[in-house]
Amino acid sequence: MTARETSFDTIVIGAGAAGLFHGALAGQRGRRVLVIDHAAKPAEKVRISGGGRCNFTNIHTRPERFLSQNPHFAKSALARYTPQDFLDLMARHGIGWHEKTLGQLFCDERSGAIIQMLLDELAAAGGELRLSTPVSAVEKTPEGFRLQTSDGPLDAGRLVVATGGLSIPKMGATGFAYDLAEQFGHRIVKPVAGLVPFTFEGADKEAFAAISGVACPVRAQAGDATFDEAMLFTHRGLSGPAILQVSSYWSPGEPVSIDLFGGGDGAAALRDLKAQHPMKSLSGALEALLPKRLAECLKARGVVKDAPRMADLSHAHLDAVAADLSDWRLQPSGTEGWRTAEVTVGGLDTDQLSSKTMESRLVSGLYFIGECVDVTGWLGGYNFQWAWASAAAAAEAD
Repeated sequence: MTARETSFDTIVIGAGAAGLFHGALAGQRGRRVLVIDHAAKPAEKVRISGGGRCNFTNIHTRPERFLSQNPHFAKSALARYTPQDFLDLMARHGIGWHEKTLGQLFCDERSGAIIQMLLDELAAAGGELRLSTPVSAVEKTPEGFRLQTSDGPLDAGRLVVATGGLSIPKMGATGFAYDLAEQFGHRIVKPVAGLVPFTFEGADKEAFAAISGVACPVRAQAGDATFDEAMLFTHRGLSGPAILQVSSYWSPGEPVSIDLFGGGDGAAALRDLKAQHPMKSLSGALEALLPKRLAECLKARGVVKDAPRMADLSHAHLDAVAADLSDWRLQPSGTEGWRTAEVTVGGLDTDQLSSKTMESRLVSGLYFIGECVDVTGWLGGYNFQWAWASAAAAAEAD
């Protein structure tokens, strides 16, 4: 049996979206590439994304829709590899797609089609993939890097770290990238769970559990971020796109504001209800605007001060109710954490990386791409686009 090669131009640690894509692009530039991963299967987060259809990008991608301590860092990579570039790649592989809400693009086929495309691109570029190959140590050498792995020592001139963040540990997520970065002197912006449901305790938890499964469009706000999307009540608290979005901006101890009118004129809506249903109770009339079980919950929780007849309520009273419903302040006890978080907020401090090439400013030949970097996108394909763009930026480095 022929001995396996142990020396490469580039070794990529991490066979997820960013790692596989970078391996293919680097191979196309004539480099001898090896992609390794401790997991037994490649790109498992790609496989489960978008309900199995892979929400692979968003046509509205722009830097303002990414969180980072340096909001300018992502601009270069995102400008040089766009959603259209990835669509062109899919077209070459005959993979169809469709747009859902808010610019979110999904595969017509199962997400396995995207994974197979990445694997085919890697193979066509001459790259090699080795799975079930954990790395136990990395050292800098005069020629580049030496990795100690379960497959023996491996050497490379360049090392690209694409092992992701801490979200969804059951998929194999670890803090490997952060540990390796710190070994070489890099700072880490504290990683926290992002795009994650909120949990509640006490009376709120009981009330929300009682209407679990109820959803409605809202305007949710946490910190300086506001999103107009759906909110879902769960047995543990709140979820749905609007909640997942604001969770990335939320700080523990802060309230979340929910506008049940979705940014509309609540006072006008209640006055219209009074004109249309003067003999109904306030909570009963609200069922024309909100799910019935939610209206009943608001009444039971005292958020809505009910009255037997809308006709008996003054405009001032209705205005006060509208103000309460358009700024329903809720205090999460926390989030569901890494178990269900879709992304990691935080990661490698971008001040120590080149925004053009993703190369370490501290260690020549060392690159970090994808989710392990302190760049986190909105829900809806943005984080995959960052994976493609950051991988391409590093591959283009001379």
